[in-house]
Amino acid sequence: MTQWFETKVKYDKTLETGAVKAVPETYLVDALSFTEAEARITQEMEPYVTGEFLVTAVKKVKLDDVLYLEGGDRWYKVKINMITIDEKTAVEKKTPSLTLVQATTLEDALKVFLKSMEGVAFDYEVASVVETPSMDVFAADLSKTLADKKEA
Repeated sequence: MTQWFETKVKYDKTLETGAVKAVPETYLVDALSFTEAEARITQEMEPYVTGEFLVTAVKKVKLDDVLYLEGGDRWYKVKINMITIDEKTAVEKKTPSLTLVQATTLEDALKVFLKSMEGVAFDYEVASVVETPSMDVFAADLSKTLADKKEA
């Protein structure tokens, strides 16, 4: 199972005006540990950074799935509650699940998510769809992830 880490970085970025400014940005990486997450984001950002670069924070985030949409330029977090019935007590139980979706708009994110849920064998309700501050997501094997999503 993939472990996801939210990394916050600060680096010198050349703006359209030509001025250089230190900017903070958030990225998601998959890694096995905090140390690997820091190393991965440093490696991924190296081609784009020419000045000072600093990883300011790394925290583990719980994501059950990541859906990529070609052409999407934003990342949205979709929270659902999976609904099950306890057989012994007949009480309804809701279990939260988080999916990160790449899309252009909130509406597109919801469409992509709902399409991915077609044919699931459980009831669920969409609790929220919110835009995240993540600039990008770096997965170890993005091509495999994309192929898996196309087959589904």
